[in-house]
Amino acid sequence: MNKVGIIGAGISGLFIANLFKRNPNYQISVFEKNNSINLEEGYGIQLSVNSVRLLNQIGFNKLKDNKKFNPDKINFYSVKSSNKICDLGISDFNSQDCKYTTLKRSDLVNFLKIDLGDLIKTNHNISKIDQENQKIKLTFENNEVYECDYLIISDGVFSKSKSLISNNQNQPRFNKTLAIRGMLPNTEKIDCKGISLFLGSNFHQVIYPVNPSGDLNFIAILKYDLSTNEQKNHLLFNDDNFIKKILDDIPLEMREFINEIKQLKIFPVFVSNNFFKLKNDNIHFIGDALFAFPPSFAQGASQSIEGAYELFKSIENKSENSYLKNRVSKIRMVNNRSKFNQFAFHLSNPLTTFLRDIFLKRLVKNKKFLESYLGKIYR
Repeated sequence: MNKVGIIGAGISGLFIANLFKRNPNYQISVFEKNNSINLEEGYGIQLSVNSVRLLNQIGFNKLKDNKKFNPDKINFYSVKSSNKICDLGISDFNSQDCKYTTLKRSDLVNFLKIDLGDLIKTNHNISKIDQENQKIKLTFENNEVYECDYLIISDGVFSKSKSLISNNQNQPRFNKTLAIRGMLPNTEKIDCKGISLFLGSNFHQVIYPVNPSGDLNFIAILKYDLSTNEQKNHLLFNDDNFIKKILDDIPLEMREFINEIKQLKIFPVFVSNNFFKLKNDNIHFIGDALFAFPPSFAQGASQSIEGAYELFKSIENKSENSYLKNRVSKIRMVNNRSKFNQFAFHLSNPLTTFLRDIFLKRLVKNKKFLESYLGKIYR
């Protein structure tokens, strides 16, 4: 029996643990540095059909309907005028069993952890990774040692495990944007059947329901530069004066939403520059530890799930060498679309904004374009 160690109990780590748990040839342990898995934050996530199809293999389709929502379209609005530009039928990519889904991140994490039980080891902060012969030895700050045949690293964009292996040579890059997120109460100002995307100058925001009750997730991306010291100062993002300064930069037209936000949180967006290639074929990265995208294509969670599934199948089929090659191709496609979306969403020149809106109206009705731009990702 092969022993598999998984570092990080986020979406990708928990999902791949569920996959291995169903195969009797593998014994797994999931190591989480915190003393518990956080289920308090109710922030939303979007899952496109490519990830829902994979989640259904472990019973996601049986999750109670009051815990998830299926939006029918994306509505594009102008921040400046609040006028609707156009809409895109996101449900066109659905199948009978796999539908574009929004839900609270905490509900997805709870679903993923519920069958793992004591396979999840909390209070395990990695301190050393030794690669000797065919075995991988993990040492934790509590002095516990664990040996495994395969190591899967899924501890986020600031992966400590990756830093230990690479000697801090592969660090994420600040994307010169801040994310502002929280939850909104149900309101008639928003189409609660779809996703509302507001485009503004160096700014965009997305509001969407996370359940049939109409609870709304809010996330805004604001172009904002920070010094190196500010990026490292975690206390800054809890400082009332700094938060007020950031919120004052939000377009006046969107202030009515900001004033109603609950669980408000502001944080800098970090993305990956490149891939870190390992010499050991039995150590792999998934999720943000492998590659973190700009958030403008809403594919972070879906690609974490898709990548975890691809790695599981490659290990199961003894074809580990093919995993990274295939994953890199998909990641580059998603990353390029994410960067382009951010550029297009944040246009500020009135002429280019006018032209963008004309193109948008045409492209959302162009089936060939949609199949190429979205279909290649969603399917």
